[in-house]
Amino acid sequence: MSAEKSHIEEAFSSLLLEDMKWRLLQAFRGPGPMETFTSYLPQTTADKGKGCTTVTVWEELQRAHIEGAIAWLRAELLEMKSQNCKLAKTLLDLSTEIQRLRNEADMSAGLESPTLSIAGSPK
Repeated sequence: MSAEKSHIEEAFSSLLLEDMKWRLLQAFRGPGPMETFTSYLPQTTADKGKGCTTVTVWEELQRAHIEGAIAWLRAELLEMKSQNCKLAKTLLDLSTEIQRLRNEADMSAGLESPTLSIAGSPK
């Protein structure tokens, strides 16, 4: 059961990362930012009129930036998963301790109850 849950969480994390990657790619793909930033990049080939090198350099910079962001997100998700496991363990330990204390309280109340009822009865 735990392995299946872990597999599901892993699949969900992968889907989440792919969605973020797609959104980041879409955010940087618009014509506005491309035109703005490509004007600052040097054009060093014979294709200056077309700007092929500039676009390629810009796309590579975008790709590197996005890959870095995805790597950071992956590390953050792993840290969150680790913290989640620690919190779940703590919650289970607390639940076990609460149950133990309740059982102790019930047992001590059960031992005291017959004594009080016998001493308090008029028989």
